[in-house]
Amino acid sequence: MLIYLIQGATYGFAAAVQPGPLSTYLVAETLHAGWRRTIPAIFAPLISDGPVAVAMLLLLSRTPARLLQMLSLPGGLYVLYLAVGAYRNWRSYEAGAPAGASRGDRPLLKAALVNFLNPNCYLGWSLVLGPMLLRGWRETPAYGIAVIASFYMTIIATMGGIVMLSHGARSFGRRANRALVGLSALALAAFALYLIARGALALFG
Repeated sequence: MLIYLIQGATYGFAAAVQPGPLSTYLVAETLHAGWRRTIPAIFAPLISDGPVAVAMLLLLSRTPARLLQMLSLPGGLYVLYLAVGAYRNWRSYEAGAPAGASRGDRPLLKAALVNFLNPNCYLGWSLVLGPMLLRGWRETPAYGIAVIASFYMTIIATMGGIVMLSHGARSFGRRANRALVGLSALALAAFALYLIARGALALFG
C-alpha cells in the first residue's frame, strides 16, 4: 500500500504547487481578499474533479489490464512535460496576481470552475490518476482508496500552504513559493521516470 500512498501524495503535491490557473487564482484571491476568505477555495478539486473522474474511470474500467499498464508510458511523458514546464517556471519565477482577479463572493465555486475548465484536470485523470487508481483497485480496493485519499489530502494541504504563503508574501512568500515550484519539478521528474519505466516494461516485457 505504501507505494500507492507515495504515488498519490507525490502527484498531489506536484499538481498543487505547479503554476497554473487554480494556483494563481488562490494567490490572487489571497492577496485581494485575505486568507480567511480564500481558504475554502482549497477544496475546489473535490467539487470539480467529480464529473471528470467518473467519465475517465468509466472509460478506463473497460480497458484491458495490459493496455492500462501501457498507459503509464504516455502518462509518464505527460508528467515529464509538466516537469519541464515546472523547471522553466522555477528558473523564471515571478510571484504576482494575474489580471482580472477580484474580491468576488463564493471563492470555492469560482475556484472549482477554474479547475473544471483546466485541461490538466482531464489529462491528469485520463493518463495518470485514473490508471493509477484502477491498478490499485484491481489488486485490492484498499490500494485504490489509498491513491485517492493521499492525492486529495496532499493537494488540499499543499494549496492551504500556498494560501498562507501568499498571505505572508511580503516577508518570505516569493522565495518559499519558488522553492516549492523547484521541488515540484524534481518530484514530477522522478514520478515521470517511474511511469515511463513501468509503461515500457508493460509494452516490451
